[in-house]
Amino acid sequence: MVWINTLIASAWFPWLLLLLAALIVQLVYYWFVFGRLAFYNSGKRQFTANKPPVSVIICAKNEYHNLVRFLPKVLEQDYPQFEVIVVNDASDDDTFYLLRELSDRYAHLKVVHIKENLNFFTGKKFPLSLGIKSAQYEQLLLADADCIPAGPNWISTMQGAFTGNTEIVLGYGAYLAQPGLLNKIIRYDTLQVAMQYMSLALSGMPYMGVGRNLAYHRSLFYNTGGFVKHYKLISGDDDLFINSVATKSNTRVQPDPEAFTYSRPKQTWGSWLRQKRRHLTTGGFYRFKHKVVLALYPFTQLLFFGLLILMACYKVEPILLVSLFGIRLATQLFITGKSMRRMRERDFLLWVPFFELFMMLVNINLGIRGLFSRKTQW
Repeated sequence: MVWINTLIASAWFPWLLLLLAALIVQLVYYWFVFGRLAFYNSGKRQFTANKPPVSVIICAKNEYHNLVRFLPKVLEQDYPQFEVIVVNDASDDDTFYLLRELSDRYAHLKVVHIKENLNFFTGKKFPLSLGIKSAQYEQLLLADADCIPAGPNWISTMQGAFTGNTEIVLGYGAYLAQPGLLNKIIRYDTLQVAMQYMSLALSGMPYMGVGRNLAYHRSLFYNTGGFVKHYKLISGDDDLFINSVATKSNTRVQPDPEAFTYSRPKQTWGSWLRQKRRHLTTGGFYRFKHKVVLALYPFTQLLFFGLLILMACYKVEPILLVSLFGIRLATQLFITGKSMRRMRERDFLLWVPFFELFMMLVNINLGIRGLFSRKTQW
């Protein structure tokens, strides 16, 4: 065709090749990486029926209102033998009295109180380390104080993924659905993060987990030095620890809805952005291969949209550009839609293309601001 020959001879042809390369990389990520979770078939994996005792560990700092609502759901799990350890990290609300009351009602609740002057390092690592030290069982299951299990089989479903040499199970920590645009964006962002860490784990490259729903062996924590390598960082009690100890052979994912936990999302844009910025501070400490794989996707994502917009402004074969955009959009909606159904996320599929562009801008902004930011409290 004449327009093809004209395009090849034009000055835009090298840029078009770069655009095509970015698109191909994006499609590879969607079909061959994110597709692992989207098309995951739990029937292909055998889950153990063994139910060893489990220690559930929750760190709480001024979490009275969350504990009074959610902790009983954890304490009343349908599991033969387990303990729940709550580490009260110098709370100055009514957490102490609530935990004392619940301890009288639930014999398997163990409370560890930390005085204010004992936590020399800001963050969750010190209280979590104390919780792990206080645990009497090998199997550890971590959650946050604002987490509510999907149902009474949370412990058993997470525990069921420990097969063979498995030492780590990555769960999904979702957020409760609420009205409003912010809630949809938070749940979209959470889904995208899960699509990355679960799909890469299914691809043989586990690199992180989320402390809202994470299980591993107590011996693994001690044999690898726990948080020693990054104890001065505020964040990283979940992702940096998993990044340093997870392997293809010792890590499994558990995307079964019964294994989910649900947390209360942030209610203001400012608090959510501060949370996002804190989470982004650990990425620079990942293993080099993980940083490369994780950086390649947003880089080609930005490259694709940047070149697409630039070439559209110069009216470079609109039909071709629309076709390339349409291929990526159809793939994105299909794979993301499948993942949303699997992870029980609904009501924002048609918003996905807009949320993607919004999150690109947010992450770029937070990444730049993170270079000049101070440490924040957990």
